[in-house]
Amino acid sequence: MSKEDTHFLEAYDYHLPPAQIAQYPVPQRDQSRLLVLDTTEASPAHHRFSDILSYLRAGDLLVVNSTRVFPARLSGCKQTGGKVELFLLEFPRCVPPANTALNLGEASATALIKSSKRPQPGSLLLFSSSLSARVNSYEEDGKANVSLLFRKKHGHSLEALLEKHGQMPLPPYINRPHGSLGEDSHRYQTRYASRTGSVAAPTAGLHFSDDLLTAIKEKGVEVIEIILHVGYGTFAPVRTTDIRHHVIHSEMVEVSPATAATINRVRAAGGRIWAVGTTTVRTLEFAADPNGQVQALAGPCDLYIYPGYQFRVVDNLITNFHLPRSSLLFLVSALAGRPRILDAYNLAVTAGYRFFSYGDAMAIITRP
Repeated sequence: MSKEDTHFLEAYDYHLPPAQIAQYPVPQRDQSRLLVLDTTEASPAHHRFSDILSYLRAGDLLVVNSTRVFPARLSGCKQTGGKVELFLLEFPRCVPPANTALNLGEASATALIKSSKRPQPGSLLLFSSSLSARVNSYEEDGKANVSLLFRKKHGHSLEALLEKHGQMPLPPYINRPHGSLGEDSHRYQTRYASRTGSVAAPTAGLHFSDDLLTAIKEKGVEVIEIILHVGYGTFAPVRTTDIRHHVIHSEMVEVSPATAATINRVRAAGGRIWAVGTTTVRTLEFAADPNGQVQALAGPCDLYIYPGYQFRVVDNLITNFHLPRSSLLFLVSALAGRPRILDAYNLAVTAGYRFFSYGDAMAIITRP
């Protein structure tokens, strides 16, 4: 396949038996499997995830995304009594309520609505006595602009009400006919999640247990955090034949001055930068100037990484296995090379690895 062929969508396909799409996490976070793809070695190595410790060394920097997933899926009924499901595409933004006398809080958001008949603008969706939503308008692509209305008495915050009445927004390839399980509320969340705002987990981080993180730090590896709030666009299919024409989704990111300074210090000292997840890669590369110096920032990130991209900051990547023909598969192919990635994926399929969000992990090492 020529260099030009790497821009065709069909060049990023592979066969995955449906049985290898992980439906549940392994009992222990750090006991998932780990395929290590060292780009300087002839073939990948098979490990348990806890073995990542042996690939890290003092002076390295592990960068994680500490966003927190919120229960974005709400099931309720329309005023007419029909069932309805509201999927929030972002954490709602609080606004001054139109009527303060009723002690109501109000927050706006973009959402997807699932019901037998689309609710009309102005109608209410009822989820509990303390939480409802008003449909304000629809966009051309079918997304709805809604206002969440919630009672603030008894100290109820919107986040607390979503935790009580919402469900974890598991990806569509995880089958939960009756909604997410109690286990999902903590397993579809990293151990270091702290800032609420995502509708999907940065899944590479799901493999880290508290004990493993402690061992990593004790080895002399610094662990620092960035924020990228994962949006529903991460599941958006690529529909263009030429991947260069795909319009990537935008997500909110934050790199603090202290984090930027730490990354620049470690790089100057010769330490390796390990990114945990493609969300961390996007954030770090977006924050870097042409010389690879990371700048503090906060705002929307629309960086699109596909083969041909020259990485400025990230040396090594810990990630999960990604869907065929997806923008995330383009990103890892940009880091390690498309043929090498697809060979590793085919090896993982043959070896029985578990794929996607609750699946096994992969380490891509470009700087051993």
